Amino acid sequence: MGEQGPLAGIKVVHLAGWGPGPYATMLLADMGCEVTVVDRRSAMITTVPAHQDPRRRSQKSIALDIKNPDDLKLFHALLAETDIFIEGMRPGAAERLGIGPEPMQALNPRLIYARMTGWGQTGPLANTAGHDINYIALSGVLESLGEPGTPPPLPLNLLGDYGGGGLYLVVGILTALVERFVSGLGQVVDGAIVDGVASLSATTLGMLGVGRWGERGTNLFDGSCPWYAVYETHDKKYVAVGAIEEAFYQQLLSVLGMNPDAWRRDTADIQPRLKAEFERVFKTRTRDEWQQLFEHTDACVTPVLNFTEAMEHPHHKARNTYINVAGISQPAPGPRLSRTPLLEPRLPPEPDADRDEIMAQLELFMAK
Repeated sequence: MGEQGPLAGIKVVHLAGWGPGPYATMLLADMGCEVTVVDRRSAMITTVPAHQDPRRRSQKSIALDIKNPDDLKLFHALLAETDIFIEGMRPGAAERLGIGPEPMQALNPRLIYARMTGWGQTGPLANTAGHDINYIALSGVLESLGEPGTPPPLPLNLLGDYGGGGLYLVVGILTALVERFVSGLGQVVDGAIVDGVASLSATTLGMLGVGRWGERGTNLFDGSCPWYAVYETHDKKYVAVGAIEEAFYQQLLSVLGMNPDAWRRDTADIQPRLKAEFERVFKTRTRDEWQQLFEHTDACVTPVLNFTEAMEHPHHKARNTYINVAGISQPAPGPRLSRTPLLEPRLPPEPDADRDEIMAQLELFMAK
């Protein structure tokens, strides 16, 4: 089992889409699932060429036109012996194509039918278009980011598409997979990005509920707190400071050469003065000079790196956090398991690259 991945033997079919669905299938493929991507016969608009897209690694591809009766028959045969199906269309679209949960689970009662959308399968906005920025905006999260009086910055599309979307969907899929060992039956997983983002904000909502979270620019984790913020350095780069605990804060002051008695955090109106002093001191050295001074302390100060710098950092290199597949640097499979390690990824497939192999398997199944 270990040489095949911890989820070896679990078959996944993904109806090719954008954003969180492909990320979910990457995670499942990394875990050892046999993932088949059903690509469109006509080329999709993509941000990365298919054969270089990390989200397609270790997967197979067949191109089908679900609206074509012959291709639809092949698709039904594919799902008849599949454990997990992932689709990311608007609610009702799969039903109109004849591949909704009811007929597919009638064909295969053990099928876990995973639906990935932004708004979910129900609710007033269910059939409305949207993207990551819209989902995190309506979830209350976007408004809490950034400096007061400025537009909230966008956290790439990590928070919505991939955190609240793909990861949240995989949690639902694995939950349904474990439950199937008890019931023997599959079920529908309604993976909505807005639900996932709401889940990610549990701690913040808890703080809000007890009066410990206020307007933007007044909170511990929104960048306004002096000991949990980003500071510019002499060379116009940045360091990140996260010295929340008192012992870590004392180490921060020590490395910065600041008198701890003069900068007690329980002093009235300390934060504006402390923020200004930190800004002044951090500009006296370069980012890399500060990195050398803080690197082996518990002051919780790290350099703010770009992607290229991050991939070359000694810690990441020691842990092989990043790998190269098809000339593309990308994250290594994870999390790391001790007894059934995840496998080194295989090359992402071009659309329809595995048609002959998949067709041969389907013909054997259909001949039974």
